Amino acid sequence: MRDTLAMILAGGVGSRLNILVRHRAKPAVPFGGMYRIIDFALSNVMNSGLVQVAVLTQYKPLSLMGHIGTGEAWDFAGRTRGVKILPPRTGEKDSDWYKGTADAVRQNMDFIESRPSRDVLILSGDHVYYMDYKDMVAHHRAKEAKVTVAMMTVPWEQTQQFGIGILNDDGRIVDWEEKPDKARSNLASMGIYVFDTGYLLKFLKATDEVDFGHHILPKAMADGELYGYVFHGYWRDVGTVHAYWDANMDLTRPGSRLDPETWGIVTNWEYEGLSFDRPPSLIAPGALVSDSAITPGCVIKGRVENSVLSPGVSVEKDAVVRNSVIMHDTLIAAGALVENTICDKKVRIGRGARVGHGDGSVPNIKYPGHLSTGLTLIGKWAEIPSGASIGANCIIGPRIKETDWPPGLEIADGGIIDVEEG
Repeated sequence: MRDTLAMILAGGVGSRLNILVRHRAKPAVPFGGMYRIIDFALSNVMNSGLVQVAVLTQYKPLSLMGHIGTGEAWDFAGRTRGVKILPPRTGEKDSDWYKGTADAVRQNMDFIESRPSRDVLILSGDHVYYMDYKDMVAHHRAKEAKVTVAMMTVPWEQTQQFGIGILNDDGRIVDWEEKPDKARSNLASMGIYVFDTGYLLKFLKATDEVDFGHHILPKAMADGELYGYVFHGYWRDVGTVHAYWDANMDLTRPGSRLDPETWGIVTNWEYEGLSFDRPPSLIAPGALVSDSAITPGCVIKGRVENSVLSPGVSVEKDAVVRNSVIMHDTLIAAGALVENTICDKKVRIGRGARVGHGDGSVPNIKYPGHLSTGLTLIGKWAEIPSGASIGANCIIGPRIKETDWPPGLEIADGGIIDVEEG
């Protein structure tokens, strides 16, 4: 695999994750308690034996770049191995930014040419999955393909979200539809491609098309050079609030097949900036934890059910956390109830507050396309006053202070309070 170059596309806005990407790139969003989303792609690259990797960044990259650092956490630091951060070649205009997946790779053709490789493996940095890329590259070479697309079957009702292919008996893709209204197959692209390096460079130089799914893959299919690699493992696109929450909940579901520890997924613990390791979690006498993922440094004196808690979370006596994702160093004070909620880092939820309860059929008043399944979002550094009441499908923006709250301390179903948006 030393003659395969990996390029991870990590520059998308990820706007459907709403306030979770207000201050960070989508691949840098915490996941599963102790990881970030990009850890899955980086760890898959490491575990597949690839030693040269580039990460193409764009939108709010600071947190992501700090997390990746030198790449040492994934064994990418050394004379013959490394990770390279590749931002857009921006000039004075936003039009110089990456316009799409193919354009992002095109802007970095000099990087590809400077590292002689037989194949280029192109990955997305915002999916949760485990894959040994050696098998896909071996399949690509055995077929003598110019382009190979990783594919898997998805529920028919989800086909509008993906590129959809039809394979012949030899595994060649003979028909391709990008996000069709009415698909004729439910074999979907996972956004993972292997390109013959020469073919990729030739194609990118010959055209100014900007997207692989919409533009490049149909042309490769017309050339008869496009093949599919059918994948049968765990893979989740976490690009929406509900999908992100649901994938986190897979950690609490027996038989879900999501198993980061067994997969060998690693993260960069040093980026937390702490001068010490997190201590073991403390579950106090009288506390109750069931069907939950608890990471180091948590202190639980109340009840936690069917939830994922990141390092440093504190659940005080008589507090209840249910069906929720709670990120680093959040305090849930005594007697509070938090359910059906995604809570970002360093939030303070006051005594007796009730968060996420209510009628899940009432969508968010400002972002109905983001929140309509009963989940509530709490932004980073937010302060929830004691006794406050927050319904379902609500948004509490980052940095909200207790003094920002309306009289009565109540946010009805579908409500929003966000000082950063005005």
